[in-house]
Amino acid sequence: MRDVNLLINNGVNVKKSLELFGDMATYDDTLSDFLEDVDEKESKIKQYKETGDMANYSILVHGLKSDSKYFGFDHLADLAYQHEMASKQNNMYYVTENFDSFIQELDRIVHLVKQYLGLEEVGTTTTYTMPKLDRALIVVDDSAVIKNFIQKIFNNQFEVLMASDGEEALRIINSSNTKIVGMLLDLNMPNVNGFQVLEYFKNNNLFDKIPVSIITGLGSNDLLAKAFEYPIVDVIRKPFNERDIKTVVDKTIQYAH
Repeated sequence: MRDVNLLINNGVNVKKSLELFGDMATYDDTLSDFLEDVDEKESKIKQYKETGDMANYSILVHGLKSDSKYFGFDHLADLAYQHEMASKQNNMYYVTENFDSFIQELDRIVHLVKQYLGLEEVGTTTTYTMPKLDRALIVVDDSAVIKNFIQKIFNNQFEVLMASDGEEALRIINSSNTKIVGMLLDLNMPNVNGFQVLEYFKNNNLFDKIPVSIITGLGSNDLLAKAFEYPIVDVIRKPFNERDIKTVVDKTIQYAH
């Protein structure tokens, strides 16, 4: 027999849901329908987030928000609502910064429903150990939003080293024990700016060791032309989406010797 207390004790507002569904038999049947398409929905949510397709992302998280409200998954509904609002504003930085916690809650609910319906043993967990990362990507930007956005994307692939200006970046480069395979460098920063870092790289023959791509919000063609006087790999303008920054990083690290 299914124990509704499993849902209630894990934060599901079953009482509120029964105002819609009427009885537990209907609720349980509809939960089974929820499970049938949730994996595909989650996969598409991840795909649209990665490609920066905020229009379709918004549509899917809106649907997930509605489903979650119907079933009493109140916390998941709140998270989906926040992502819906952010995606409607094309705020990819918010979406990326808060994506992991959103998906973790979705996955928690899916496993909880499976346990309730008898499809998984209660208390079943999967343990995952992060591999030790032996390559580093350094992101040099005075914007915490930009750095955190990039870190969220690559933190399972590289050790992401972050610096707020050129001085901090050079200190990290000269002290890191991890092989740095690429740098994403902003040009306009306080203290030591991006051009001073490029000049340091030129004078110390570092471009062959650590390939550099520029991330910038500057629109001046003269400044970009000046940057291309150095052997940089590429330039990406802010704001950018996850797909674009992945393309630039892949291109950048291919130049590492």
